[in-house]
Amino acid sequence: MFNETKKSIQWGEETLTLETGKVARQADGTVIATLGETSVMANVTFAKQQKEGQDFFPLTVHYQEKYYAAGKVPGGFFKREARPTEKETLTARLIDRPIRPLFVPGFKNEVLVMCTVLSHDLVNDPDIVAMIAASAALTISGAPFMGPIAGARVGFEDGEYVLNPTVDDMQGLRNNPDQRLDLVVAGTKDAVMMVESEAYELTEAEMLGAVNFAHEQIQPVLDCIISLAEDCAKEPFDFTPPDYSALYDAVKAAGEEKMRAAYAITDKQERVNAVSTVKQEIIAGLSEEQQADPNLGSALKKLESGVLRGDVVKNGRRIDGRALDEVRPIVAETQILPRTHGSALFTRGETQALVVTTLGTGDDEQIIDALHGNFRSNFLLHYNFPPYSVGEVGRVGSPGRREIGHGKLAWRALQAVLPAATDFPYTIRLVSEITESNGSSSMASVCGGSLSMMDAGVPLKSPVAGVAMGLVLEEDGSYGILTDILGDEDHLGDMDFKVAGTENGITSLQMDIKVAGITPEIMEKALAQAKEGRMHILGEMSKAISTAGEFSVHAPRIETMNIPTDKIREVIGSGGKVIREIVEVSGAKVDVNDDGVIKIASPNGEAIKKAYDMIYSIVAEPEEGGVYKGKVVKIVDFGAFVNFFGKRDGLVHVSQIENKRLNHPSDALKEGQEVWVKLLGFDDRGKVRLSMKIVDQETGEEIKKEEAAE
Repeated sequence: MFNETKKSIQWGEETLTLETGKVARQADGTVIATLGETSVMANVTFAKQQKEGQDFFPLTVHYQEKYYAAGKVPGGFFKREARPTEKETLTARLIDRPIRPLFVPGFKNEVLVMCTVLSHDLVNDPDIVAMIAASAALTISGAPFMGPIAGARVGFEDGEYVLNPTVDDMQGLRNNPDQRLDLVVAGTKDAVMMVESEAYELTEAEMLGAVNFAHEQIQPVLDCIISLAEDCAKEPFDFTPPDYSALYDAVKAAGEEKMRAAYAITDKQERVNAVSTVKQEIIAGLSEEQQADPNLGSALKKLESGVLRGDVVKNGRRIDGRALDEVRPIVAETQILPRTHGSALFTRGETQALVVTTLGTGDDEQIIDALHGNFRSNFLLHYNFPPYSVGEVGRVGSPGRREIGHGKLAWRALQAVLPAATDFPYTIRLVSEITESNGSSSMASVCGGSLSMMDAGVPLKSPVAGVAMGLVLEEDGSYGILTDILGDEDHLGDMDFKVAGTENGITSLQMDIKVAGITPEIMEKALAQAKEGRMHILGEMSKAISTAGEFSVHAPRIETMNIPTDKIREVIGSGGKVIREIVEVSGAKVDVNDDGVIKIASPNGEAIKKAYDMIYSIVAEPEEGGVYKGKVVKIVDFGAFVNFFGKRDGLVHVSQIENKRLNHPSDALKEGQEVWVKLLGFDDRGKVRLSMKIVDQETGEEIKKEEAAE
C-alpha cells in the first residue's frame, strides 16, 4: 500500500533520518525528518499554473509546534493551539529566507510549505529539523527548486565550535557564561544562503569561522537529501522561464536615460515619485501588446536594477552620491519624552527610530509557554513599523512577520550587554517606533535602544550599534560592498547583511543572500567594512550619551534582599496575610522568589525602606546587646512586655525600668507607650530579657556605666 523511502546518516551525536511515501501522499512532496527523537513533517504543494496578472512569487511558509509533540496540553481557555507564537513566526521566516531565492527566476506559481512538529525530545531544537525537512520535501516535489539546502546550529564554548548544541545550552545565553553563540546557518552545496545569530561580543574572525564551520557540517545532510531524491523524486514540473528579452530591450530603449536621471535624485520621496513617473512614461510608449505582457513588471524591475547596480560596480557611485563605505549623517538624541523612564531619537539619513524604555518589576516579566517548558523573560523589545514611516497609507493591525523578525533581531543585538538580573533587578521593555524608513530600521532600533536604555539608567556593559551592509555581485565576479544601505539598494542588491555589536565584538549577525556565489573572501571583507561602519556610528552615538544616566523620577526603585528560604513562609503568612499587610502599610510592591530573593519596588524611597524594615523584622534575629525601639503591649505586676523586634516581645522587669524603686510598673509606663530597650539576653527558658534604665529614653543612646553611677 505504501511506497516508502528512508535515508539515515550519523550527524554529530545524533542520527538524522529522512522518510517519505507513507504519510500525506496527496501533497506534492512530504518528508518527515527526525533528529534524535525530534520529528518534523514538511508538506509542499504548488499550483500548476500561474494566476493571471500575478507579478510576484507567492511563497508561503508555515511552521507549527503541536503541544502533543512534547506531551503537553496547551494553556488558555480553549486548550487548542491558536495564533502563531513568536518562535513559530521566527522559524517560518528562518525557513523562507534561504529557499525563496532558489526557485527558478520567473516562476510565479503559488507555493505552500507547511512544517509541523510531531515529536520533541527537549534536546534537539525542531527549527533546524524543520528546515531540513522542508528542503527535502521541495527537492522531491518536482517544483522548479534549485536546491537542496540544509541548516545547522552552531555554539561556541571554550574556543571550540559545537554542532547543534542542545536546547538547554542555548536557553538564556545571557545567564550562561560558558556559551557565547547561538548561530543558525543555511546553505547549498557551494554557498551560504542565510545566517541568523545571537552572540556575545565575538570577533569578526570567530564569527566567520562559525559560519564556515556550519557550512562544512551541512554537507552530509545535503548528500542525504540528494540520495533521497534520487530514489523517489517526482518528475520535474514542466516550466520554462519566460523570455522577455525583446520586451526588456523596448523598455530599456524607452526609458534608460530617464530612469538614470530619476535615480540620481537623492531625496527618497522625490526619487520614488520620479521613478514612478518614468515607469508610466515607459509604459505609455509601448505597444498595446507589450503593455499587456505579464512580464512587463519584471522588465521594469530589471531596468531599475541595471541602472543602480551598474553605477555601484563600475563607478563606485550610489543613489545618494555616497562612497561605498560611507554612513549617512547621524543625529542621536536622548531625553526626548518628559514622562517616560528613558527615550531616544536616532536618525540616520532618512531612517529614524523613536525608542522608549520602561522599567518594571518582576510582575511585568513575560511568561513564555514553549514546547520545552515555561520560562520568564525580563527583557522585551517591540518593534512597530507604521505605514506613514514610508509615506504610505495602509491597514494598521497586529504585528506581522516583519515586525516580529526585526524586533527579535534588535533584541538579540542588545540583550548581550544587559546587566545581570541580580545586579539590576528590573524588567526592561523597549518599544521602537519607526517614524521614518529608508534602509535598515532594525539597526536604527538597535542604536536607539542602546541610547534609550542608557538614558533610563540601565548600566549596559557597553553601547551597541548596528549597520546594514549590501552587495552588488556581477556575473563576471566583480562586486561592490555597500555600507549603510538604502531601501532601494536592499531591494535591488544581492545581499542584506546586518551586523550589530560593541567596540569589543559582534552581538548579532543576520545575513540573507539572493544569489549563490558569496565567497568567504567577500564575507570577510563585508565584516571588516561593517566593523568600520559600526565604530563610526558608536562615535556619533557617544555625542548624545556614553554611560548610564540618572534614573527618572517616574521609574520604580527596586531594592533586593536575601532571606533564608525557611523564612519565606513567615514573610508570606497564612494565605498571604503577612505580605498583603506589608504592601498595604508600606505602599511598595513586594515580589518573593522561591530562592529567597525579595524585590521591593516603589517610586517612593520611604515606602521601600518601610517594607524592607518590616520584612527584616520578621526574618532577622535580634542581637544580644542591641538597642531597639519598642512599644509597651502589656503591664503586669512584675514588669512590662515590650514589642521591640517585629512581632517579637520581651520582658522589662520592674527592676530594669528606672534607676529607682517602683511600687508598680504602671507608675512609669502605660500600654502603647514607645520606649527604648536594650536586649540583655535570654533566660534559662529562652525568654527575652530587656532593660530600659540603661538606655537614654530621649535619644536611644546606651548610658555608660559612669553616667549611670552619677
